[in-house]
Amino acid sequence: MPTKKPLIAIVDDDQSMREATKGLMRSLGFDAEAFSSADDFLRFPHLNRTACLVTDIHMPGMSGLDLHRSLVALGESIPTVLITAYPNENVHARGLGPDIVGYLGKPFGEQDLLKCIRSALARGSDGENDLVRCC
Repeated sequence: MPTKKPLIAIVDDDQSMREATKGLMRSLGFDAEAFSSADDFLRFPHLNRTACLVTDIHMPGMSGLDLHRSLVALGESIPTVLITAYPNENVHARGLGPDIVGYLGKPFGEQDLLKCIRSALARGSDGENDLVRCC
């Protein structure tokens, strides 16, 4: 039986960013799903199969940080990469939580995102959790 590819979920209200990130993830060999809002992602029937979440911090309605907190409250431990067009040291300094594996300022490079994704996927296999910060 073939092993399923890791599923990367992208949550961003910016359609071009969302679709570009989804395309990049698929071109790198991952399964990828994209969502325009946190609420849409929370209704995703394969939430528990998500290996890594890439989410914008600033979105209408529920923010990326609020989405992460909701997942924790639901008992879902999904390694998360936060992305933002407005990097803020205060957000970073607040202590983002154990499942936050990356914090990237837009625009970010493919290699920076890939480094975060690899960190997220490795987290499950070796228990390490170093924040990749590329703002």
